[in-house]
Amino acid sequence: MAPAKEKVSTLRLVFLVIAWYGGNTFYNIYNKKASKMLHAHWTIACAQLVVGIVWSLSMWGAGLRKKPNLTGADITACIPIGLCACIAHGGSVLAMGVGAVSFAQIVKACEPVFAAAVGLLLPPIDVKPVLAYAMLIPIVGGVGLACVKEGKGIDINVEAFAYASVANLAAAFKGKLGGSVTKSLKGDPSKNMDAANVYGIMNIISFLFTVPIVVFTELPTLSEEWEKACAEHGAQAVLTNIALSGFFFYIYNEFAFAFTANVGAVTSSVLNTAKRVIIIVVSSVLFNEAMERNTVIGSAIAILGTFAYSLTSKGKAVAPKSKTA
Repeated sequence: MAPAKEKVSTLRLVFLVIAWYGGNTFYNIYNKKASKMLHAHWTIACAQLVVGIVWSLSMWGAGLRKKPNLTGADITACIPIGLCACIAHGGSVLAMGVGAVSFAQIVKACEPVFAAAVGLLLPPIDVKPVLAYAMLIPIVGGVGLACVKEGKGIDINVEAFAYASVANLAAAFKGKLGGSVTKSLKGDPSKNMDAANVYGIMNIISFLFTVPIVVFTELPTLSEEWEKACAEHGAQAVLTNIALSGFFFYIYNEFAFAFTANVGAVTSSVLNTAKRVIIIVVSSVLFNEAMERNTVIGSAIAILGTFAYSLTSKGKAVAPKSKTA
């Protein structure tokens, strides 16, 4: 019976990867379409989170998934992670809204650089092997090369680059702060916090942080932007793209969380790197995003560097010497 069990497990992992990749690709497509229609990107990010909340509440209410059983202390511990998730999500939506999806994905390949820095600055200190840090060089160099246009020199969308970098930094903090918290919650069966529920709770907290950002940054002009979008594209088209982007955003993240819970962070990180290749190619074709020679070569170098970093980052590093009395 053991082989049969292994086969089912393998099929489950394959399904999770396909659902993760498919959901992420469709999310990027519909998110870009929605962003091109409605120039209120924090509002779009907020609406996407609402779709996920409706999904989670429906699952809990119908009894298809156990309701989380969290204390006030548990929720408090999740708040910083939810804040980081809010900024990471919003930064990504804004980056793809003001620039090309492919460019945002190339910059987001730099996420290991931010994660490595946060790991050294925020306790407990996480020292990676020297080879892992060496892999950061091709990542940065590849992104830099991708920004060099033939005959023009360095030519980047500064706004998109800034938003994607903020998203990278927030994601790095989320990973650092969330590791021990989510491990603790998952380790207590009484809390009903499997991978799906962990993401569901983070999604709700992220939404609560996103709402005031929308109020302060976009609410004064939201009615005007909405009327413009409806006049040009129709309310149904705008709402459909926002709803579908929210659905696929939640779905791909839930499947990604489930996959990581089954195989660990290293394998998940490797496949997350490969996923960017698919998104860059698909978005370039669908949205006619120019991919010059330097862009192709630079993005390939950066993505391969990220791939190598993922493989080498979990090796043994030289532990800092402890002081003896």
